[in-house]
Amino acid sequence: MTDSERMLESLRDIANDLWWSWNEIGRRPFAMIDPRLWEATRHSPIRVLEEADPARLAARVDDHDFQQVTQKAIAARDHYYETAPWFQRVASNGDEEMLVAYFCSEFAIHESMQQYSGGLGVLAGDHVKSASDLGVPFVGIGLLYRHGYYIQEFTSDGHTRVIYPDYDFEKMPIEDTGVDIACPLWDREVIARVWKMQVGRSTLLLLDADREGNSDEDRLLTEGLYKGDSDPRMRQQILLGVGGVMALEALGYQPTVYHLNEGHAAFAPIARVAKLIKNGLTHDESMKAVRDTTVFTTHTPVPAGHDRYDPGRAADALHRVLDEAGMSRDAFCALGREHQDNHDELLCMTVVALRMSTFTNGVAQLHGEVSREMWKGAFGLEDPEDVPIDAITNGIHVRTWLAPEADAFWRREIGLRPARATPHSTQWSRALDADPNSFWDLRNDLRANLVRFLRHRLGHQAIKNGADPDELREISTFFDPDALMIGFARRFATYKRAPLIFRDLERLEGIIDDIDQPVQIIFAGKAHPRDKGGQAFAQKIHRMSRRERLRGRVAILEEYDMEVGRMLTSGCDVWLNNPIRPHEASGTSGMKPPMHGGLNCSILDGWWPEGFDGRNGWSIGDESEFESQDDQDDYDSDSLYEMLEDEIVPLFYERNARDVPRRWIRRALRSVATVPDYFNTNRMVGEYVDLAYLPAHRARLEVQLNAE
Repeated sequence: MTDSERMLESLRDIANDLWWSWNEIGRRPFAMIDPRLWEATRHSPIRVLEEADPARLAARVDDHDFQQVTQKAIAARDHYYETAPWFQRVASNGDEEMLVAYFCSEFAIHESMQQYSGGLGVLAGDHVKSASDLGVPFVGIGLLYRHGYYIQEFTSDGHTRVIYPDYDFEKMPIEDTGVDIACPLWDREVIARVWKMQVGRSTLLLLDADREGNSDEDRLLTEGLYKGDSDPRMRQQILLGVGGVMALEALGYQPTVYHLNEGHAAFAPIARVAKLIKNGLTHDESMKAVRDTTVFTTHTPVPAGHDRYDPGRAADALHRVLDEAGMSRDAFCALGREHQDNHDELLCMTVVALRMSTFTNGVAQLHGEVSREMWKGAFGLEDPEDVPIDAITNGIHVRTWLAPEADAFWRREIGLRPARATPHSTQWSRALDADPNSFWDLRNDLRANLVRFLRHRLGHQAIKNGADPDELREISTFFDPDALMIGFARRFATYKRAPLIFRDLERLEGIIDDIDQPVQIIFAGKAHPRDKGGQAFAQKIHRMSRRERLRGRVAILEEYDMEVGRMLTSGCDVWLNNPIRPHEASGTSGMKPPMHGGLNCSILDGWWPEGFDGRNGWSIGDESEFESQDDQDDYDSDSLYEMLEDEIVPLFYERNARDVPRRWIRRALRSVATVPDYFNTNRMVGEYVDLAYLPAHRARLEVQLNAE
């Protein structure tokens, strides 16, 4: 093998390991091969290697600079695997035998693989990466979607155009294991191929039902995320839960802990009971063993957001699994009813998961309180404090979301070493010692990067709708790299109230269209393809952005993905969040700006009551809750306007002789110093290990070990 061939082989190894998705040095060689192709493929190393012009690729491989960068990438990846991670250093007394199986309906690993819809997938992807960094033995189980979620475009009048792409799995960094499982469904079996994805030290197993031999109906089970009505969704979740357990067994995995991330995989414990009975345990022994080793995380703070199905229909679909699990139809239906004696209730997936797990948690302290109140009836309790639902506050994977410019800055200023993965970070607390002038230069650079990105994206949006040269020239001047930038980007569910800031247009236009202290706002977000209310919100913002006094200072981007999220959370000065309290379970997008010196301005909901200290951002209003939604919107929007007029805008434009806003910088550096050390997934996964995974692993009975 020649040196060039060896280098290409090493590049293929890197491309097939999602380690590159959170290590900039791992991506750099592929960007060097062909920068335009790198952008066109949405930063896909595999596609760059496959689609690059052979002559260009050969020239790069022979180039000295390219060789040096590639060697650095190879060395960095080798160092990652050769260094003993946190869990390996602290594990003892059989703990090293732990293996966590993590079930989730979506995983956001990178924008080049559209297998996610929003915050649940982003959280799951960050969880997988931190498990890898910490060395927690971990395998994720999900579905592989032919269409992903959907591609979002806006028509010229702001209507949402839904596009379903057809992804070629051969051009993704996933391996076809060649293993099929046959998931029982009614009196037939759904065949699903198991694909494997390497995410650093972690592994993902993804099921694909688009296989010959399945009916047309069954082949659609993995067509896309959250596309079907109630019945197809139930069948999809049977494949995730029951099929996921079968996939683990088929590939030889022997998990000691099963983590259900949201209720979508709640049928997995029932499949496990059936498996244990087959291996010699009694029904009661199997139920106890499964409960003792199951962890359940709920993410939904409103009753309407929890999946509910006709219990008889679900029992029919699962009848073979129920028979093997020694579970009668009546017992199964009662298992999923919040009030077990109420035979009119639908089967609730969350209730099944609650009753089949020992450790259950919400994703923020406030969400834990809301969940205990919501589910007290399922436990037959009157006092919410007695409900056995804990809380582990979500976080973000720092290395995925930290802009390279900010990474380099914090390394120089405070000696940040984000690669040293531990659940207990204190590195960011030193940010208060950063040089204010250098920090302000960083903020200006990140804001300028965002403005260039926005002009480019908005120009492409306009071209797709037939924009003429004059309009494109105008778009090239949109947004000011020196003006205060406010960002709002998240799933466009109606409770998040994306257009709240437009409630008093005259007042808002006075704030934005100020010659001396201009303000600009960028929006991004997807609504579910069937969520007409969320789509109407997007159209309203699109319409508002066309108003004369707002044009060029307010815009909405289409196709909110991980790249858009990274650009906005790094470049915006203020991150806006105004959901209806307490409907936001956690809201991790607001944890990303502080690493870049951004400040949160948020309703006291989700994680913000824990993160806000009065000096590291702003709270909108207070904890007041009104019966009338109009009254609530009036109260919250008025509070937001007052804050912008009296505090945020004046503070940003209060400058010294060097045109530096020293008081703003003090608040921004406090945001850096107080948020990232705690609100990260290394800390979060460490809490899961201590509070849930290890207790579940250690609780196994010897008879269960022998049976499994």
